[in-house]
Amino acid sequence: MSGQAAAATVAQVVGGVALAPLLPGLVQHWKARLQGRRGPSPLQPYRDLRRLWGKSAVEVDGAGFVYRLAPAVAAASVAAALLVVPLTSDVPDLGVGRDALVLAGLLALARFAVAASAWAVANGFALMGASRDSTIAVFVEAALVLALAVGALVSGTTDLVGMIGGTAGTGAWTDPALALGAVAFALVVVAETGRQPVDNPDTHLELTMIHEGLLLEYAGRDLALLQWVAAARHWLVLVLAAQLFLPHPTDPWLQLALLPFVLVLLCAALALTETLVAKMRILLAPRLLGVAAVVALLGIVAWLVEAA
Repeated sequence: MSGQAAAATVAQVVGGVALAPLLPGLVQHWKARLQGRRGPSPLQPYRDLRRLWGKSAVEVDGAGFVYRLAPAVAAASVAAALLVVPLTSDVPDLGVGRDALVLAGLLALARFAVAASAWAVANGFALMGASRDSTIAVFVEAALVLALAVGALVSGTTDLVGMIGGTAGTGAWTDPALALGAVAFALVVVAETGRQPVDNPDTHLELTMIHEGLLLEYAGRDLALLQWVAAARHWLVLVLAAQLFLPHPTDPWLQLALLPFVLVLLCAALALTETLVAKMRILLAPRLLGVAAVVALLGIVAWLVEAA
């Protein structure tokens, strides 16, 4: 294993586990500053996780094993997804493969586990959040797979290491396919991270919650796991956006060196988007994600026309 591959592997594991909470912390901090408020520190997610981890879990009357296992299953699925997503085009396999479809399946499994726990508890507000999240998830996953398909077609493989290498440099951007895939994936990022206009992470009104509604019955260490899962989703989709759908160098060392700066810029972009765009009606969110899927399909068509 080369020195660069070893550094990328360490950064992949440590970054996904330890640095992921910093990303939503940066978004919330900068959003508050853009709105003229002092806001929380970027380190606030770490304080919340430490506080929750020190408390015991809560047993809900009538809840079965689905409720108890859901946080662990969601955390394990996302942890496996962290091992799937590489940071550079030169990094070894960590035992779970690098296929883009495996990533989509692991994210879907984590979402299903949390939604199933809401049904197991049968709390009205949690069920409302689960139904809304499941409705949006159908369109999110379709747009995610289609956007990744654009990157796979451009690079000639569904292996994420090969996709990062295949979309590096300037050659991949000579046709509009990858640009269309980037537009579609940008909407996927907004939905996967629970940001406006799809969802409002600052809401405390149960009637309007989507992602947060699923967590109403959890507390203590279980809630800490689920909050870490949400932070890790930020890491996964922003790393993919930086290394697949934004121009990046061909040299793996440069890819690794520039990644932190690109992640910070993407967090700033999310904060700016949330400041400028209001939350849309819940029935309009699937239409927005449907547009993302159509744009990704146009990217596939553009690649087919160019290949012909």
